[in-house]
Amino acid sequence: MSGAFEDRERNYEAKWAHDEDLRFRTVARRNKLLGLWAAERFGLAGAAAESYAHELLSLEVRGGRDDDIVKKLHEDFGGRGIAISDHAISRKMEELLAEAAVQVMRETKKT
Repeated sequence: MSGAFEDRERNYEAKWAHDEDLRFRTVARRNKLLGLWAAERFGLAGAAAESYAHELLSLEVRGGRDDDIVKKLHEDFGGRGIAISDHAISRKMEELLAEAAVQVMRETKKT
């Protein structure tokens, strides 16, 4: 009987790890898409746009939360003389999170 319980516990832990991996990959993808979106509005392209997107990715890795990302984007837009509200940035984040989830799930099904 304890073997069945241990199997169920291992399965639960494996599912939790898988779900956390998908969540992390989805948020990371969202942040990359968000960085590329912002970079385009800043007039950045190519390596400069990728570098900016990487800044948002590294903010998440260093423990930044969505509020920190919104704050950084708001400051970066403002520093370039582009008016945008925190609400508009948050809406874009939600939109890109949905897009990122689709992309990650599509990639997961291929493997």
